Amino acid sequence: MIDFIKDIFTYNEQSPLIFTRFFFWGFFAVVLIGYSFLSNKRVGRSLYLLIFSLFFYYKSSGFFFFLIIFSTLVDYFIGWWLYNTESSVVRKFQLALSIFVNLFVLAYFKYSFFFTSAINDMFGTNLVAYNYLAEFSNLLTGTHFDTAKIFLPVGISFFTFQTMSYTLDIYRRELKPVKNIIDFGFYVSFFTQLVAGPIVRAKDFIPQIYQKFKLTRYEFGLALFMVLKGLIKKIMIGDYIAVNFVDRVFANPDMYTGFESLMAMIGYSLQVYVDFSGYTDIAICVALLMGFKLNQNFNSPYKAKNCGDFWSRWHISLSSWLKDYLYITLGGNRNATAGTYINFAFILIVVMLLAGNLWVSIGIVIAVAFILLLMKVSTAAKKGVVRNINVMITMLFGGLWHGSSWNFLIWGGLNGLGVVTYKYWRKISPWEKYNNTIATVWKIMITFGFITFTRVFFRAPDYDTATTMLHRIGTEFTPQLIPQIIQGYYKVWLMMIFGFITHWLSYNFKDKWRDKFIDLPHWSQALISAVIIFVIYQSICSDMVAFIYFQF
Repeated sequence: MIDFIKDIFTYNEQSPLIFTRFFFWGFFAVVLIGYSFLSNKRVGRSLYLLIFSLFFYYKSSGFFFFLIIFSTLVDYFIGWWLYNTESSVVRKFQLALSIFVNLFVLAYFKYSFFFTSAINDMFGTNLVAYNYLAEFSNLLTGTHFDTAKIFLPVGISFFTFQTMSYTLDIYRRELKPVKNIIDFGFYVSFFTQLVAGPIVRAKDFIPQIYQKFKLTRYEFGLALFMVLKGLIKKIMIGDYIAVNFVDRVFANPDMYTGFESLMAMIGYSLQVYVDFSGYTDIAICVALLMGFKLNQNFNSPYKAKNCGDFWSRWHISLSSWLKDYLYITLGGNRNATAGTYINFAFILIVVMLLAGNLWVSIGIVIAVAFILLLMKVSTAAKKGVVRNINVMITMLFGGLWHGSSWNFLIWGGLNGLGVVTYKYWRKISPWEKYNNTIATVWKIMITFGFITFTRVFFRAPDYDTATTMLHRIGTEFTPQLIPQIIQGYYKVWLMMIFGFITHWLSYNFKDKWRDKFIDLPHWSQALISAVIIFVIYQSICSDMVAFIYFQF
């Protein structure tokens, strides 16, 4: 009994608290029971959900829950300071302070080893990254963290961007500060979307804290429907194709044919979508059951007709955050600001560090100098560079947001090139003026193919693995083995076909069946839910697979 209680209240690195575990649904049931008594007591429910959210983060990330408390305190007090300041110079300093603190903490945990290794490779030094927080934890609580390793706290990229949006919205006079630190702490740590999004804007969420609890019959049915949809996506489709095929190919691409590598890339495009959107579906529905509405994070992204359209449908909370707080701030497609050149210089420094070669760095400097000279002597060249440089900076930062490696930088850069290229292609494309079925399918397939190609760099553990897979597709396709491969993995192909078909079904068809479920009496919903959940958990073929975006 003591061990059981200990397991409940202590962090276990091997068993984090995630939506697909039965423990989470027991946790959520306890939360709902208490919440039912506090739902219309504003301060009480914020405090209640803050406590349980911090417990949730502790169960997901251990000692690092102190980090979210630190971020909460910093931006809460800077927010009030900023709001009550009139001087534009002082306000800019306050904003810069908030951004610096947030990005410094994020960079320390996410990029310390990257910068240390890159500097050592380039200059032959022997710098060593040191985990001071681990040392502090060992001294304070008696833990035994390895100070030579810096672990990435779960969800740090998500809650960092949330606290930054709060300060930025106050700076823009689009939001007033919260009334007390309890409300702000609840906003930052709300467990439904804390560890993998969607990234919740302060101006969208905070006003809901001061509204009365309301849950209609339709919203209850919608929440239940989205839970089932999210579990089907994650466990039945995503985990199945990952464990039985995709992960195996990416782990050892030399052991598989080019056809299998191609199918693994296509399978991963499906897996990452159902995994991430499945999490988002559950996050939105869990919040909805407590009266809070989170913004949509996916809108059938593989129905996109071009790369720009894709990024307006995929991970909407991140792409819109980058657009509003980075792209537009840099000048959008109108002009290049000082921030444009500062951020571009930062990206170039990162590229040179990743290259780890002095001659490559010199080549980059020469190329940049040539471009600047060309911009100086040619108005047309200057307009072309200015028009697209902010797009590339935004997409490259989007890549670096996911991780510090060549792979993520290449992935972000390729997507940026896709967006820029389409802006020119649409002016000469013979397909652009057509919107019939054939033209639409063609545009969707081309876009999906490009996105799938870029994803090999997103998924592969390193650059060599990514290039190996692409090389085998080009040189070791072995078409004579395709019938045998199809037969050997027929269950995986059937699951992939099911996943893509359900994704590409029309909105009207899916909305009709969703509404039919919502209109059913509660006993029917309960019966259908029980059957679906039973089938879902019977399909589990290994231990629970963590959500992909937990690593970001």
